[in-house]
Amino acid sequence: MLKGIPSILSPDLLKILMEMGHGNELVIGDGNFPAAACAQRLVRLDGHGVPEILASVLQLFPLDQFEQDRVFLMETAGPDAAPIWSRYEEIIRREEPDFPGFAHIERFAFYERARQAYAVIATGEQALYANIILKKGVIS
Repeated sequence: MLKGIPSILSPDLLKILMEMGHGNELVIGDGNFPAAACAQRLVRLDGHGVPEILASVLQLFPLDQFEQDRVFLMETAGPDAAPIWSRYEEIIRREEPDFPGFAHIERFAFYERARQAYAVIATGEQALYANIILKKGVIS
């Protein structure tokens, strides 16, 4: 155990977060996301939901400040936003009060982008359209 590091972040995930460089992307996938099929590096956190993982990751992970689009969500099949997205915005704004908002990606384009991501975290999240991609920034 280390002080100040959320216990939900496994040693494997911490190593991956440290390895990632500016512009690399991290996917946090819900329980329905084809994580193993998309991942170059897969971390399993099946017993946890995306909001708690997102909050823990963002304590250590700087979002890219040089890009307007730094957080991506999978578009829903209908016109409505997924209910979980408001929780994501609350979590992100705690770390980044001036967060400009989400970019939305069509489902199959999201899968393709996930295949290019540095790593994918598989979760047990049951909410629909709970998938999110974070673009890593730099420590200033």
